[in-house]
Amino acid sequence: MAELDVVEVCSRLIRFDTTNRGNGDSEGEREAAEYVASLLSGLGIDSKIIESAPRRANVIARVPGTDPCLPALLVQGHLDVVPADAADWSVDPFSGEVRDGFLWGRGAVDMKDFIAMVLAALATGFRPRRDLVLAFVADEEDKGDYGAHWLAAAHRDLFDGCAAAISESGAYTYHVPAADGRTVRLYPVATAERGTAHLRLTAKGRAGHGSRPNDENAVTRLVTALGEIAAHRWPVQLTPTVQAFLERTGEALGVPVDLSDVDGTIARLGPAGALVVPTVRNSTTPTMLDAGYKVNVIPSSAEAQVDVRVLPDAEPELFAELDTMLGEGVTREFVAHQPPVQAPVDSPWFDAMADALRSEDPEAVVVPYCMGGGTDAKAFSPLGIDCYGFAPLWLPEGFPYRAMAHGVDERVPVEGLRFGTRVLRHFLANC
Repeated sequence: MAELDVVEVCSRLIRFDTTNRGNGDSEGEREAAEYVASLLSGLGIDSKIIESAPRRANVIARVPGTDPCLPALLVQGHLDVVPADAADWSVDPFSGEVRDGFLWGRGAVDMKDFIAMVLAALATGFRPRRDLVLAFVADEEDKGDYGAHWLAAAHRDLFDGCAAAISESGAYTYHVPAADGRTVRLYPVATAERGTAHLRLTAKGRAGHGSRPNDENAVTRLVTALGEIAAHRWPVQLTPTVQAFLERTGEALGVPVDLSDVDGTIARLGPAGALVVPTVRNSTTPTMLDAGYKVNVIPSSAEAQVDVRVLPDAEPELFAELDTMLGEGVTREFVAHQPPVQAPVDSPWFDAMADALRSEDPEAVVVPYCMGGGTDAKAFSPLGIDCYGFAPLWLPEGFPYRAMAHGVDERVPVEGLRFGTRVLRHFLANC
């Protein structure tokens, strides 16, 4: 069977410009999908490319495991990337260049690295313990309407028998200082994601001349509501994932954890606390305004959009509270709505991920964490699949990993790719 060099595969994937600008198309997705399918064929794995629209390509394959009695594992990742302005970069963002021990290019960490590591892990005749469903999809960087969400709705049967899934945004090295001066290597595995609710607020009022008093001014009603929303500090709300993160990280760092003072605990955790700052509260952030057409005319309506991020099991209370802030004449509707995701922390899946990481880094401290944003897990979780962010990657101390995704000069350590390939192979052989 073929052997694949993970660095070369990732470099080649980066050279496919799969930029997704959110206008319904994406450059190069079809070519990237064909390349992945050709590699799978070379490994003796049958796959198919399913298009949701012309050139919006998704690669699907099923890899038989050695124990067919076990439920299957979904391994999913996206082929598209966000735009990159070459003028801002030190290298061509679609060159896939290797320099100074790093592989550079858009998608190097989000998330062509994971796809390359999965393909390399399956090379040389490797057989996983359980069946794998591979889904390398389009359109994650927009709404997923041509990728994961479309597949989950139109081709639900492809994922029959899948009990859990792994994908991006977890299991990377995070070097943090302990209370006794040691440096501890955390590996945060995502077991939850905040939900995304993009809201449109519409204020209605009485049109009139700007020089005359008007107590039904739509603009005033809207900005009053937005002011309340922006100023509101949502209370701490601990999910099982975040509580486990605080307790396990505090123990590893020798830092006292007081769940009655979460903000104080986060401060004592230092850099490690930054991983949970966005996920101990819900957030409601006004981001867009649209009102009026002439300075001396009071319009009859005004609109705004608000980015709402909501913790698992918190939606009913959040929206009830938000509605009290809207005031007279202001209504809300969803522009987009993807509920939160939550998978069990104490599970054989999480234990197998921790074992795989420790097989390559015996001092790894593996902790759960909740993502502040979102991934295609939001498409697959409603199918009854427990979704985890497990894309293992070794990172050197000081490497600004969290600035890489969607950032300028995105790059990944070459040795990190090789580490991740070995961890994934261990996990797939034993989970």
